[in-house]
Amino acid sequence: MNQSSPGGDAVAQAADRLLRAAADRVPCPPVRDLIGSDDVKAAYAVQELLTARRLAAGGSVTGRKIGLTSPAVQQQLGVDQPDFGVLFADMSVADGASVPVDALLQPKVEAEIAFVLGTDLAEGPLDAAQIRAAVAHAVPALEIVDSRIADWDITFGDTVADNGSSALYVLGTPAKPLTEFEPVEATMTLDRDGQTVSSGNGAACLGDPLAALAWLARTARDVGDPLRAGQVVLSGALGPMVAAAAGDAFSAEITGLGSVSVRFHTAGDEGASA
Repeated sequence: MNQSSPGGDAVAQAADRLLRAAADRVPCPPVRDLIGSDDVKAAYAVQELLTARRLAAGGSVTGRKIGLTSPAVQQQLGVDQPDFGVLFADMSVADGASVPVDALLQPKVEAEIAFVLGTDLAEGPLDAAQIRAAVAHAVPALEIVDSRIADWDITFGDTVADNGSSALYVLGTPAKPLTEFEPVEATMTLDRDGQTVSSGNGAACLGDPLAALAWLARTARDVGDPLRAGQVVLSGALGPMVAAAAGDAFSAEITGLGSVSVRFHTAGDEGASA
């Protein structure tokens, strides 16, 4: 960490603030007052500390999520690169299941392509051919993002520290190898209660979802935690994210791939959405 970066105390304070917000279900102020808005090393240091605490509490890593893949969003936050967060086993939601909104703070839904890796991406050139060959299959996915920071008032530093504003993810069907599906050619529609609320295409994700996967593979290796066989990678939203509330039913269709859905309910009201 360079001399101008915040020290360990600031990183620990930022992590504690985010942990309290998650535990109390009360969004907190941004953490950029502690770590800055664009200090990449400090932001990931907070994320790594939160990951370590989650692992120490028994958590299990299932993969990564890529965020900030849209040039428009990058421009909005004043950054020129994507970010990533860590996926854990307890973040996985079954396709078609209902999620209690009470367990979340201010959730939003976005549709994307998920890749399941068949081989490690730890050695070699990590070029386009190697990246494509490493994918066992792709599946349609929904990411339920949720900022622990009040009113989604985030900068690059805030969202990276907050594990990429991640919360839950849903994998749909079917699973298709890349010999049967070309991610960059896909189009996506996301419906809420039968009405289309978001749409987009593969090119909206860093020009190609496989390019996003390649960026993550190189970045993960550079930080000493490369992608491994069996891991899930959420490659980034194909269209704008949409706020979710109790009673909402979301479904996404990705051409050439398949569909995925999720519902939201309040505590004690699971049966209404079955």
